[in-house]
Amino acid sequence: MVTNYIRFFENIKQSTSLKEYEEIFDLKVKFKDPFHEVEGIKNLYHIFQGMYKKLDNPKFTVIETIHENNVVYLKWIFTFYFKKEQQKNSFEGVSRVEFDTNGKAISHVDYWDSAENLYEKIPIVSFFIKFLKRKITS
Repeated sequence: MVTNYIRFFENIKQSTSLKEYEEIFDLKVKFKDPFHEVEGIKNLYHIFQGMYKKLDNPKFTVIETIHENNVVYLKWIFTFYFKKEQQKNSFEGVSRVEFDTNGKAISHVDYWDSAENLYEKIPIVSFFIKFLKRKITS
């Protein structure tokens, strides 16, 4: 169950079919990250498909797992390129994944810092975020 999930997560591509998602996720899977909160496998599929419209070569690499009963925590590195840019970007995050008795994922919640990992890479937005951080810490 966990090994199959990690393999899927690390090898997900734009060409990964909805049928392949159905082998890993429950039809009513709940997914949440800093930008989305959806229920249902088709909604999850659309989120991942949308990632390929916004980014080039997105890839997850799992670097650590903690597994107890039907829950696994995955620490991962996400690497990607913004469209039409040549600088590789990456950041770390953690996912909490819960499985049902059939071994399918029923919940996937991502934890990562969207401000530090994305917003601060956008020049104008970055200026304001760094300004606010300096104000808060001074």
